[in-house]
Amino acid sequence: MEVLVIIVLVLLAIAGATTLGPKLGVAAPLVLVVVGIAVSFLPFVPALEIEPEWILAGVLPPLLYSASVSMPTMEFRREFGAIGGLSVLLVIVSAVVLGLFFAWVIPGLGLAWGIALGAIVSPTDAVATSIVKRSGVSPRVVAILEGESLLNDASALVLLRTAIAAAAASFSLGGFIGSFAYSVAVALVFGWVVGRLNLIVRARVTDATINTVLSFTVPFLASIPAEALGASGLVAAVVAGLVTGRRGPRVLSPQHRLSDAQNWRTIEVILEGLVFLVMGLELFGIVQDVQADHAGFLPALGVALGALVLTIVVRAAYVAPLLGILAWRSRRGEQMRPRMESMQQRLVDPGAASAALERRGGPGARRTPTAADLGRFATRVRRAIADIDYFKSAPLGWREGTVVVWAGMRGAVTVAAAQTLPAPQTPGRSLLVLIAFIVAAASLLIQGGTLGWVVRRVKPAPVDTALERDERARLMTLLFDAAQSVPIPASTERTPEAFMALREARLKRIRAQRAALLDARDDGAFSADLLDGALTNLDADQISLDLKGAPLTPSD
Repeated sequence: MEVLVIIVLVLLAIAGATTLGPKLGVAAPLVLVVVGIAVSFLPFVPALEIEPEWILAGVLPPLLYSASVSMPTMEFRREFGAIGGLSVLLVIVSAVVLGLFFAWVIPGLGLAWGIALGAIVSPTDAVATSIVKRSGVSPRVVAILEGESLLNDASALVLLRTAIAAAAASFSLGGFIGSFAYSVAVALVFGWVVGRLNLIVRARVTDATINTVLSFTVPFLASIPAEALGASGLVAAVVAGLVTGRRGPRVLSPQHRLSDAQNWRTIEVILEGLVFLVMGLELFGIVQDVQADHAGFLPALGVALGALVLTIVVRAAYVAPLLGILAWRSRRGEQMRPRMESMQQRLVDPGAASAALERRGGPGARRTPTAADLGRFATRVRRAIADIDYFKSAPLGWREGTVVVWAGMRGAVTVAAAQTLPAPQTPGRSLLVLIAFIVAAASLLIQGGTLGWVVRRVKPAPVDTALERDERARLMTLLFDAAQSVPIPASTERTPEAFMALREARLKRIRAQRAALLDARDDGAFSADLLDGALTNLDADQISLDLKGAPLTPSD
């Protein structure tokens, strides 16, 4: 009965924070962290210690899977250079710099354990980025931050394992690179296979409820085998989600996808709230451990705040040149645009297109290009032009860079990773766990609590309304042309057969419009938000027709 009461109270706390937080101008995760900290110090509440595997293997895979399903794959591809650098290179640099700092300020720690703690506090938190989405920042900034948080856990955990091994034996750079490459490669394979099998199986299940139940198993089907083979289960869950998100609209019915979205949103709210609430509740137990070891709370507070400042400084030092590289790439794309447009015009003439493709193949290319070759080449050219337009329409300047730096918050993953430090071998383990907790909590409360203020102060460039109107007009033209390709019966008969023919024609028209939208999505022709809105409207129209069934009139 006590467990049941606790579960009910936790759900009420999550619902209350999610409802009241926005009204108070505070993100719900921050409210839950504060509530958890306050409750943990109540005299009748025992010290709470959660096995880190419950967070790392039980909570994070579904959360990352759900986030990656909704992640626009085209934006992920376009920003992959920035995402890859932030999630791998920045994590390594931050871990080493922080490791030197920790080894310097914590007596007897050593460099290897310092880097281990640096790896723990280096990655940004995927759940914490939910705060970013509510701050009204640029969709491009959100895509970079979300992509970073989906992948950097893997590099941080691999680096953590390597540092712990180095503390016990010796460090090998080649071993670290090999371990990281193996971890990611195996995760990619498992994630892709599970993502495709997920769609193949669920496309044959007609019951929307059963379909959603099957979707709940996908992140674990990807992550558990990957972890068993020593790879990154989190990356496997992310890849499975990306595959599902990209292919799902083509193979799953609107009813199934609507059921998925509604139920997964509920799961997200509960798990996100649980992660932050548990994070706050753990503070009292962590402080007790520090007091038992006579390590002292104030020294840990000073070290943690210094580490937090250092993470922000290192992140800023990395983001500054990254913005320069992204600006250079945008300018280079603008210079290449006339050539791309000329190439696109030549593709209209099959003879000229074949000659151009043969020239691209070099002097050794003897095979005459086929229609499939020309189609693939045309797709590449369209995507290249769309990429150029994308980078031009949403440039990243110092204002957006400031948001990227300040929005890099730590969270529950940092606390869970710290608790995986081996108890017998780790010197001053309780102190290190407390430092990790303070870094994460202070990052959430300080950076997360002031993010909205920072966004208002730096005032990132507003969306170009003229470009937005033009994009919306092009989308409406695309939908109109797709609809015109499917004629609607002009019969005025009011027989059941005529009604069914009319209904089927309208369903075919919706499918044609959806196919056109998805092709445009794969080409990157429109923004993700605009496409999502149009796809949602088509899904609603199709569900409405499916519910109506036969009773349609020509005037409907």
